[in-house]
Amino acid sequence: MSQIRNQTIQGLTVGETLTVSRKFTERDMITFAEITRDYNPIHFDERFAAAKNLKGRICHGLLVGSLLTEIGGQIGWLASEMNFRFKKPVYFGDTIECSLVITKIDDRNRARAEVIYRNQDGIVVLEAELAGVLPGDLERKVLDSILAGGERN
Repeated sequence: MSQIRNQTIQGLTVGETLTVSRKFTERDMITFAEITRDYNPIHFDERFAAAKNLKGRICHGLLVGSLLTEIGGQIGWLASEMNFRFKKPVYFGDTIECSLVITKIDDRNRARAEVIYRNQDGIVVLEAELAGVLPGDLERKVLDSILAGGERN
């Protein structure tokens, strides 16, 4: 994770790509459901999933979508907008790669990014757009201090 933070300290540029991946488990889904209180049977009941023509129970879309917050958290991105387009289901055991590409940065560090999520087979399962504010010079110095001090990064 510190690689993303190091890129941020150096200064992010338009066209830069930042990527993370994660394998999603049933335990992840249960924890997410406990936090959000989203107990949709599509996540918990095989019969319901089969009735929806799925090959099994699926992860919450926003749980998968939250991968971009791992990148945003490392950057120190202050998000103002997130738009998701859910393309394909994500099943327990799927490994999802989330790639964020910075598409715009203005003179006030307001930025936009496009995000693509692919499963282990290279299939796009989710697309997103993100807007917000990137760290300025002072914030990047603080990030450098955090990293140098061995604090949570």
